[in-house]
Amino acid sequence: MRPDRIILGEVRGAEAFDMLQAMNTGHEGSMSTIHANAPRDALSRLENMLGMAGMNMTIKAMRQQVSSAIDVVLQVSRMTDGRRKVTSIQEITGMEGDMITMQEIFMFKQTGIKPDGSVDGYFCATGVRPAFAERLKVSGHPLPDKFFDPAVRYS
Repeated sequence: MRPDRIILGEVRGAEAFDMLQAMNTGHEGSMSTIHANAPRDALSRLENMLGMAGMNMTIKAMRQQVSSAIDVVLQVSRMTDGRRKVTSIQEITGMEGDMITMQEIFMFKQTGIKPDGSVDGYFCATGVRPAFAERLKVSGHPLPDKFFDPAVRYS
């Protein structure tokens, strides 16, 4: 069938193993959702779901599967005004020992509440240029350096 993309709705159980297996077959641009409080928590939940699959894998082997299959974790949060915002974009950079390493690339900074009750704030880069930027450049989608300038605020 050779799909270009694999998109799976919410991952909640043992299907997480099948999702990672499919993502590790070279299909660039696959995605799924998972409920968690933070990007790091999403990886912990994914590990727990892999355990539900009944596969006899070590924690390190599970984490290696995750770190090789997933490039980016986006955190979407419901704000106090009821709206949802992307609050963090983090890149999985690999493994150090038994731990998956991540770096935050963009974040939402809340600065207050507007008179109408809506959340006030801005998006900004953390100053870290992601490793995947080179892959984007090679595929014809270069990202300008100023995009990662932490002094620039995005609304």
